[in-house]
Amino acid sequence: MPGELFSILTFQGGYNTSVVLAGVIALGIGGGVIGVFSFLRKRALISDAISHATLPGIAIAFLIGIALGGTGRNLALLMAGAATTGALGVLCVQWIRDYTRLPEDAAIGTVLSVFFGLGIVLLSHIQTLQAAGQAGLNSFLLGSTAALTAGEAQLIGGASLVAILIALLLLKEFGAVAFDEGFAAAQGWRVTRIDLAMIGLLLAIVAIGLKTVGLVLIIALVIIPPASARFWTERLGRLVALSGTFGGLAGWLGGSLSALLPDMPAGAVIVLAAAAIFTISLLFAPRRGVIAWGIRRLRMRVRAASVRGLLAMADGYLPPDGLSYRVVRWRGYIDGDARITESGRTAASEMRRQDRLWQTYRTRHPEAALSFNPLTGTRIEDVLPADIVATLEAPSR
Repeated sequence: MPGELFSILTFQGGYNTSVVLAGVIALGIGGGVIGVFSFLRKRALISDAISHATLPGIAIAFLIGIALGGTGRNLALLMAGAATTGALGVLCVQWIRDYTRLPEDAAIGTVLSVFFGLGIVLLSHIQTLQAAGQAGLNSFLLGSTAALTAGEAQLIGGASLVAILIALLLLKEFGAVAFDEGFAAAQGWRVTRIDLAMIGLLLAIVAIGLKTVGLVLIIALVIIPPASARFWTERLGRLVALSGTFGGLAGWLGGSLSALLPDMPAGAVIVLAAAAIFTISLLFAPRRGVIAWGIRRLRMRVRAASVRGLLAMADGYLPPDGLSYRVVRWRGYIDGDARITESGRTAASEMRRQDRLWQTYRTRHPEAALSFNPLTGTRIEDVLPADIVATLEAPSR
């Protein structure tokens, strides 16, 4: 089993498996890249409405294919139907939001439930037909990479790459609208058109990924990678690159496991791989991760305790609480007999000086001093120029 998984991961599991895996990776990268802009625009739920609105389009496209004498399983036709009703769902959300008193979340919930209900009714009708291939439509709910043909995988991969290239070409405009809509309008850019282009690319990714991830879980592929990448960076270019990398990695790992275990739902496996990447980012990101945040918080508590302890020692008292006592003793400012050491007197005297200078600065410059907290133990010489420090130290007249 491990050897077979390694072969799949290294694209040695056969031609069809390798092509399918490449298509899944391209889809993951596309979902990560396109999802960044929906994430930044705080419109993550719109992808949920789009994905559920595609279900009736898939069913209608299948019925059209049957009516034209085919099997109805043509992926390009099904994707076109999904994109059509997905776009209709977006227009319905915008119309409800703009011309009624309902907020956007209520509009999304309404469109999502109505379109999904219509799709279920159509799928139920299709199941009663004596047409070949109608059972395969269920794969659009949870996805199925194992059922992809090489041609379908190439179509998915090619369409994903086109969407990625368009997003990269419009990166400057998308970034401006996502971060500051007013600035983008002042630069002469048509915000509405740029917004529609974002939604159009999102719609394309959702339609492309239906066969692979399924409409229930495609939303995760455009939300989880950007959310994971946000823990690591604040720059747009890096955010897009990391999000695409995380999406591609989720597709690579999830697609490989799905190929190894074809009975497992492909969409669920890919989403679980993305969730694992998110968990790692949540815990271990160097600046925004939970562990890094906990370490910073602990350090801040220790510094504040040290300041409290030294100020008490400067007044001739032992530290007032257990934490500050343990900190100053650990640093050698108090010996085993609870007596202040020579280094403790020196440190306490310097801390009293720092506190006096900070208080003087706060009195003379109250607005500027609001951004500094003396309890962090930051030396005033490390923050203010030497001439200002000298002025603060000079006796007042």
